[in-house]
Amino acid sequence: MTDALIGGPSLPQERRLVTEIPGPESQARLAAKQQYVADGVATGLPVFIVAGGGGVLVDADGNSFIDMGSGIAVTTVGNAAEEVSSRVIEQVQRFTHTCFMVTPYDGYVEVAKQLSELTPGDHAKKSALFNSGAEAVENAVKIARAYTNKDAVAVFDHAYHGRTNLTMAMTAKNMPYKHGFGPFAAEVYRAPMSYPFRETAGIKGEDAAARAIDVLDKQVGADNLACVVIEPIQGEGGFIVPADGFLPAIAQWCRDNNVVFIADEIQSGFCRTGDWFAVDHEGVVPDLITTAKGIAGGLPLAAVTGRAEIMDAVHAGGLGGTYGGNPIACAAGLGSIEAMRSSDAPARARAMEAIMRRRLEEIQAKHPVIGDIRGRGAMMAIELTEPGTPTPDAARTGAVNKYCHQQGVVTLTCGTWGNVFRFLPSLAMSDDLLNEAMDVVAEAFDATA
Repeated sequence: MTDALIGGPSLPQERRLVTEIPGPESQARLAAKQQYVADGVATGLPVFIVAGGGGVLVDADGNSFIDMGSGIAVTTVGNAAEEVSSRVIEQVQRFTHTCFMVTPYDGYVEVAKQLSELTPGDHAKKSALFNSGAEAVENAVKIARAYTNKDAVAVFDHAYHGRTNLTMAMTAKNMPYKHGFGPFAAEVYRAPMSYPFRETAGIKGEDAAARAIDVLDKQVGADNLACVVIEPIQGEGGFIVPADGFLPAIAQWCRDNNVVFIADEIQSGFCRTGDWFAVDHEGVVPDLITTAKGIAGGLPLAAVTGRAEIMDAVHAGGLGGTYGGNPIACAAGLGSIEAMRSSDAPARARAMEAIMRRRLEEIQAKHPVIGDIRGRGAMMAIELTEPGTPTPDAARTGAVNKYCHQQGVVTLTCGTWGNVFRFLPSLAMSDDLLNEAMDVVAEAFDATA
């Protein structure tokens, strides 16, 4: 019966539990998953979703969950937002595919035009479209190598960049992303990240940048370095926000040394942090910027956007892919951008931060296991540690996460030590629903104390 539900914001915006979690229908479908889906494809909350919209997901048993994950920052404008779904339906009825490398179409060009207007900097820009964040990162590295005629790639502690061979090499965390999958691509080097919660008290961003630059100078050398790739706010690594001054100093060093500065905005981009892009917070203008996730309201679309002279360094035919910039995904991207523009999505993200930060500070006052509250906009996190120490408390993190799931709130954990909660609500979520989700998070800390 619930499978007939229509998604979108017309769904009742409520948390509603009618069965245990998972319910009997989800359990029956999980048996089929176990039989037919590879065990390596893990599931955090084992309920089968049949409808979604606004800030809720509805499962096959009729339970309605408050969604604080947005498919890992993907459904920023909500599931089945009208601006997205209407454009997708129209495009599906026209044509589903030609391959842009065979015969071009307007949607691809229009997405590239919008990216040129929205991304930081007023210089001439061009874009290439792909399917996933990992593809975007890998192609950004290719472009940087072609432009500089250098090979080495610099990344940072706690980074996550994807699951392809090159992006696994660029990713810091072993389990579950890298374990058993080597050998990895060569010429990838790691520098220390600015991590204020775990730094010597008071270290400035510029000093943390000097430390990273010293490592790169000594271990790689700027003359060998094609690019520096960094998440302005790290995602899977724990929503680590570098100290002010860190990003500008790294970007300036890159400019001074013919090193391409690549901002990986796959999780932080498209209004998630209260700006269109997280680098906007300090006015940093990257040479290249990679985007995916929130760009297209749930459809697979990714991009590399950057300085025209860098993007054009690759020979004709050197970039592309059969499905990259698929016309349906481009239609969704244009709808998602339209929804963000018309709703002033950055302002909405800032308003949601104010609610979440206040509520998390109230919980922290009662539960000193919350060692740090950080993030910007609708990209907030808390790090759990043994009170008064930096020792990660992954067990308590797991217990709180399990309680939230059982009480109808979709939460996500992350972090190098698995002790961080990341909150990524859709910007279409109401204040009432957001506060109710935070009520459950507060209850979870009380129940697991």
